[in-house]
Amino acid sequence: MSKILFFQTVHSTPRIHPRIVTSILSKPLIIPSVSKCYSPISPFHSISLPALKHHFHSPSFSFPSSFPTRAFDDSSSSIETQNEKEEKVGEQSEIEEYPSGEMEYEKISGWKSFVVKLKMLIAFPWQRVRKGSVLTMKLRGQISDQLKSRFSSGLSLPQICENFVKAAYDPRISGVYLHIEPLNCGWGKVEEIRRHILNFKKSGKFIIAYIPACGEKEFYLACACEEIYAPPSAYFSLYGLTVQASFLGGVLEKIGIEPQVQRIGKYKSAGDQLTRKSMSEENCEMLTSLLDNIYGNWLDVVSSSKGMKREDVEHFINEGVYEVEKLKEEGFITNIHYDDEVISMLKERLGVQKDKKLSMVDYKKYSKVRKWTLGLTGGKDLIAVIRATGSISRVRSPLSTSSSGIVAEQIIEKIRSVRESKRYKAVIIRIDSPGGDALASDLMWREIKLLAASKPVIASMGDVAASGGYYMAMAAQTIVAENLTLTGSIGVVTGKFNLGKLYEKIGFNKEVISRGRYAELLAAEQRPFSLCYSDLGMSISYKYMSNTATFKVNAMVAYFPWNVKDVCFRPDEAELFEKSAQNAYKQFRDKAAFSRSMPVEKMEEVAQGRVWAGKDAASRGLVDAIGGLSRAIAIAKHKIKIPQDRPVTLVELSRPSPTLPEVLSGIGSSIVGVDRTVKELLQDLTFSDGVQARMDGIMFQRLEGFPNATPVISLIKDYLSSL
Repeated sequence: MSKILFFQTVHSTPRIHPRIVTSILSKPLIIPSVSKCYSPISPFHSISLPALKHHFHSPSFSFPSSFPTRAFDDSSSSIETQNEKEEKVGEQSEIEEYPSGEMEYEKISGWKSFVVKLKMLIAFPWQRVRKGSVLTMKLRGQISDQLKSRFSSGLSLPQICENFVKAAYDPRISGVYLHIEPLNCGWGKVEEIRRHILNFKKSGKFIIAYIPACGEKEFYLACACEEIYAPPSAYFSLYGLTVQASFLGGVLEKIGIEPQVQRIGKYKSAGDQLTRKSMSEENCEMLTSLLDNIYGNWLDVVSSSKGMKREDVEHFINEGVYEVEKLKEEGFITNIHYDDEVISMLKERLGVQKDKKLSMVDYKKYSKVRKWTLGLTGGKDLIAVIRATGSISRVRSPLSTSSSGIVAEQIIEKIRSVRESKRYKAVIIRIDSPGGDALASDLMWREIKLLAASKPVIASMGDVAASGGYYMAMAAQTIVAENLTLTGSIGVVTGKFNLGKLYEKIGFNKEVISRGRYAELLAAEQRPFSLCYSDLGMSISYKYMSNTATFKVNAMVAYFPWNVKDVCFRPDEAELFEKSAQNAYKQFRDKAAFSRSMPVEKMEEVAQGRVWAGKDAASRGLVDAIGGLSRAIAIAKHKIKIPQDRPVTLVELSRPSPTLPEVLSGIGSSIVGVDRTVKELLQDLTFSDGVQARMDGIMFQRLEGFPNATPVISLIKDYLSSL
């Protein structure tokens, strides 16, 4: 999310070709201390939002779009004229009501129960579970939106959700014991897991949480369980949420580097950490709104779950309580127990003798239990699921692994295979991406558009589907997002570094011989866009470049040891650069407007590079329904006109193949971790052509939690952990 762009390539046509140099984030700057943040709302005292408690517990809740979503006309790849768009928007149609996808639990009985027991008897030994077992899952660290191979370590969101479904119907599972520790994922995944916890409770089986270290995300999940336990020495940090942004403008200025970044959209803050020394008013407004959404949602859900008033929960947070005893007194946790005491309590509840061992099955082993064993097989109708996770690039880097980001050429291959196949009735594109290469995003958009012309396509968003991620989603017929999915950010960014002052300080010289009027537009990094001189001196800022600035320029030339004839000014370079970026932005915006059946003027109001929370995006027509993958499946059934109670078979087209590091992970996981981080770092340092549709490198402390924003820091941490 935090990749900063550096562009340097030569092209004679009015297109901009950037290169990624590296991801840099300095020590975060906390928003409340930023003087430019004019919002009167503190991040710890959120805007008074309407009471949405009952909505957040219902997967059927949605903000229907004011405009119906249509796929592009397959007859032409070009954008329709403004008049044609307005005519289509003028054709008012009824807002489509989408099914909720809420789980309806039905106990297995009769003949089906006998068949399930028979399947359990003939199952492989590694798929067998003792009767009366407790499913234990440790939710901590990173949670991937992708499927994991059998050799992979870490947690997978699809597998976590499937385990909850299997455990609800498995007669051998008596209940679930969750260990919830600090999570490193976005709020979209947290919402999805919480929904499956609530669905599991419909089975009548118990589910309890144990939280030795707890922040807002961890407690958000725990309060969905029936009981919450914590050890007396537990770390609780329920102090509120913060959002942080870093700025390197002052640092780069001191070392003689001048970033020249072209951002289209007043809210498009990608590049601000390079060019600015403090937060812009627009960025502050956007981040404050996002923070208020997440914090307000947290207060609503927690207060509803614990049967408290929102004001009481907020007051408790503002007291800065850290004592576990106080949390118990106020009813935030059930009791104070160590892990072994909770297990003893479970043994007593299940009638297990004290000297006997409680039968427990962990996440990894239970993941091997097939749904077929439990009679949860799908139907004859096939729905393809294509998962797109990570930063977007057009082609795979030689250093990248099979699971590193979204590679357009691979996703396109999968999309085409689904389009050409008659097996699949519908397709779900699962997106969890902050964006990336604009060209790659557009190529995938085109293929999704063609796919949507032949069969229903539903876009399901995870933690984030912004910039290039939203670019992909808007080609689908229906877009589904979580309440707190970060989405939108319709805008582009491009630019280069002017290294003239740095070169002067280190005594480096570079001379360029070129042919073609704009050949040096991005090739000459030793000067700004609009300055050309043969004798390297001190670079002149573009603010001096204008037809009316002759006197100032001549005065400067007289001051510095330059020959006037060695200096030439090219305002047309900066003009071309800006026009190229504007053209890329207009294509993005206009496609978004047509995809969402929205006038361009209306789309412009919600574009401008602004990031929206899912529920706000839905109320503004950028998203059709609120929910997770289960709701996307329900909508797909609705589109292909089959009953909601009829099972379907999901075909995952992004199943990973085990890599050598994954196979060897059991031998030296820490060494593999260092190797993986080195590869990620080197990959970030490689060059990639293309205008970027990328969300800003925002760091959400206790809010978004992406530690890999700075690969160097990750490398150091992995190295230290391996010692």
